[in-house]
Order: sequence, then structure tokens, then C-alpha cells
Amino acid sequence: MGILEKITDIEREISRTQKNKATEYHLGILKAKLAKYRQELLEIKTGGTGGPGRGEGFDVLKSGDARVALIGFPSVGKSTLLNNVTETESVIASYEFTTLTCIPGNISYRGANIQLLDLPGIIEGAASGRGRGKQVISTARTADLILIVLDATKSLDQKPLLEGELESLGIRLNTRPPHITIRRKERGGLSFASTVKQSQMNETLASHILKEYHIHNCVIVIREDITVDQFIDAVNGNRKYLPAL
Repeated sequence: MGILEKITDIEREISRTQKNKATEYHLGILKAKLAKYRQELLEIKTGGTGGPGRGEGFDVLKSGDARVALIGFPSVGKSTLLNNVTETESVIASYEFTTLTCIPGNISYRGANIQLLDLPGIIEGAASGRGRGKQVISTARTADLILIVLDATKSLDQKPLLEGELESLGIRLNTRPPHITIRRKERGGLSFASTVKQSQMNETLASHILKEYHIHNCVIVIREDITVDQFIDAVNGNRKYLPAL
């Protein structure tokens, strides 16, 4: 069974599992497996020898004081926006997928030089490799700000769908890293400590999740009430926390 099939099976099992005290450990393990498989999917090489690998994005040199990535579905106006606010000419047409690569532009504002990236439109399933989704999202991870571009004539579902694709590959929007310290050690088992009362996490659940990552000896210190998803993010250690408009 391939990674995509494993991800689909786990998502299906999570959706049909009732959330209660009796299932919290089972759901925690499922979420840990899902996060691990999604990370493996991002790291799969997309080409042969010499081809792009490990979730590489578009090869665009970062320049200026900040980088802003335009994220949206095809034909929502990303290229039009880039053309209007920069001196760059990005191709515009009435059909989808006009932009097939990353086109950078520059804005000068109050002495700051801001690099604006017009990225190809992403589609549902981008995080699973549909279209150029993984390249787009990998490039978005290098930005200082995500600018989500929506079509005002279409459903409001656009925004949560786009956020879901970014979330699936480790981008956390408008939030900060949780106050968790996880330090591995060579022996001694698991040491779990929290400075505040936890409503979702406990030592047993943390131990089950860590076993999915083959981590058996570590020190965990939690300084705020966290969710299972935040704990898994801390274990992965490669999440990007970015502001978004």
C-alpha cells in the first residue's frame, strides 16, 4: 500500500471515530501516523537523478527585506495583482493554469524592498501531489507572509480549503509555536512535566505518540495547555509558523 492510500485510510478512520475519553489515545496515535506519512510524502523525490527532491520548491533567489507568497486557486487574479503592484509582467489569460512557474516581482514601500511571488494556482489535493501543489507549498514555506487570494464571485469555501492544503504540509497560519520543549536523551525513558494543567495531553498519550516516531528516551516540558496536534507539531519540529492575510 502506497503512502497516499495509507493517508486516505487514516483520514477515513479519524472521520468515523467518535471523539470521547475512550478514543483519545487511539485518535492521538492516528494523528501521529497521519503527520508522519504527510511528511514522508513531502520528502519523496519528484524526479530522477539530479531532479528536484525532498519537497523542493521553485528555484527563486530570495531578495529584499521580506518575501510575500500569493496563494490561491487557478484564475483568481494572482497574476493581475502582481502586474498592478509591480513592474513585472506575468501572463494573464481567461483559462486556468496560465502561470506554470514562480514569477517574482518587487514592491518598494517606505524604504522596504518586498519580493512578491506569483505562484501557480493550487487545487484540492495539492498537499497529496496533485498539480504542482507540493512545489507551490514548499516555496510558500520560504515566505515571510502568505497572501491568500480569493475569487469574490465564488464560494467562501475557498479560504478553508486553501488553509487545509497548507496545514497538511506543515504551514501554520497566524499562530505561534506552542511552548513545548522536547529534548532527546540516550537512556532513562520518558520524563514528562507540565507547568499548567493539561486538558488534552498527558504522559501516557505523549508516550504513545512518541513511539510512532521511535522516540523512547526524552524530556518533555510543557508550559501551556496544548492540543494533541500541537504536541505532534512539536515532535515533528519542522513546522513553519507564518502570518497570513
